Order: sequence, then structure tokens, then C-alpha cells
Amino acid sequence: MVMLTQLPILWVLFTWCRTKVARPTSYTEEIALEAWAYLDGGWEDAEHAVPSVVGLCAVINRAKSTIYDWAQDPEKEFSDILSAIKEKQELVTFNRALRGDYNAAIAKLLLGKHGYHDKQDTMQTNVDMTHEEWLSNLDE
Repeated sequence: MVMLTQLPILWVLFTWCRTKVARPTSYTEEIALEAWAYLDGGWEDAEHAVPSVVGLCAVINRAKSTIYDWAQDPEKEFSDILSAIKEKQELVTFNRALRGDYNAAIAKLLLGKHGYHDKQDTMQTNVDMTHEEWLSNLDE
């Protein structure tokens, strides 16, 4: 049975356990070097069609959530690595799509992630005339 005098101690222990117990990060400088090597042609050595975050995860054997957590830490350079992957993916996809190396639908899907979109400009006007008046204006 817990006595009332033990409650503050139990609360401190409970709070300490919740905030202090976590798996240590597996980040090392070697992993950062592997990530840069992936960008510097490693994605082609791994036979990936384009550089990608999921491809990097497969090469360095880490989960995407871990990679994104590392990107939030200003002491680690993974924010720059993720930005470089996105830029390299855009460049590779754009160039290979123009050369015809990639399926157009897949290239369009990939480039849509980088801000490229196929849009049609349409103009809608509000005109007060009947359908018959509009047809007679076409004949003129």
C-alpha cells in the first residue's frame, strides 16, 4: 500500500522515467558521410532510379522517422542532406524526362512534388445575355 508521504517521491520517479528514458540516437559522422556519398552517385550504385529519402534510408539502414528527427537537430547536418536529395531528385528527373529516359506520367508525378504543375488558364466572364443573343453574336 502506498502512503501519502510516498506520493511526491513516486511522482518524481514517474516524471523522471518518462523524460529521461529513451533510446540513444545512432547518428555518427560516418552515417553523415554515407549520406553525402549516396548523393554523390551512391544512389546510382544502389541502382535507384532517382535519389530519394527512402533510398537513403535503405542505404544507411535507418527509418525515415529517424532521418527526419535528425533533420530537426541543428547540430546534425541532415537538414542540408535532405534538401540536397530533393534538389538532386528534381534535377535528375527533369533532365532524364526531357531526354525521354523516364515515363512521362512518372516524371510528371515526381516533378509535381517540386512545384511543377500542368495547368490550363481559364477565364470565366459573367455576361448578361440569353443563349440566343450569344449565338447571334457568333454569326456576326
